[in-house]
Amino acid sequence: MKRAIDVTVAATVLLVCLPVLGIVALAIAWRMGRPVLFRQQRPGLGGRPFMLYKFRTMADIRDVEGRLLPDAERLTMLGRLLRRTSVDELPQLWNVLRGDMSLVGPRPLLMQYLDRYTPEQSRRHNVKPGITGWAQIHGRNALSWEQKFALDVWYVDHGSLALDVRILAATALKVAGGRGISAASCATMFEFQGSGIDSREEPQWNH
Repeated sequence: MKRAIDVTVAATVLLVCLPVLGIVALAIAWRMGRPVLFRQQRPGLGGRPFMLYKFRTMADIRDVEGRLLPDAERLTMLGRLLRRTSVDELPQLWNVLRGDMSLVGPRPLLMQYLDRYTPEQSRRHNVKPGITGWAQIHGRNALSWEQKFALDVWYVDHGSLALDVRILAATALKVAGGRGISAASCATMFEFQGSGIDSREEPQWNH
């Protein structure tokens, strides 16, 4: 039933939002150039990698040695708007149709985090990752990594269709308010170094 709902909702939203997707793609190409989409391998169910798609929100600006500048310096005004409204996440509906993701589940993070999780935190990969989730409606990037992972594991243990409907409804309200998009003092979210390590010392320079 969950898969049927995922496919039905994802296909419907993609069709309804086609004009929006086209306008956003043109705006990104005009303001930031190509590529329009950001693609990156992320861990899915069981930690197996898949290619995640998002609208690009950062410019490809590098220092004199060719290294990408911090997120805060590459995140464009258009990118901030896309993130605030979560429109940058819309291409992930294609991931839902492909079966890589679900509408609701723990957010797919970076591949290099896999060996940094505790055994308990790793249980977040016992279900498909989602476009939104229990952690997203409880603070998103305003939460610490440990808080988010605890909420993700809670969802793994208590997930149901009724809970998914509740999360989707709460997500719509969160998006409207634009809350929790960034961590304090960081344009997006600090890199997870592992539990017990102060991740605030080294920001994440990834999209």
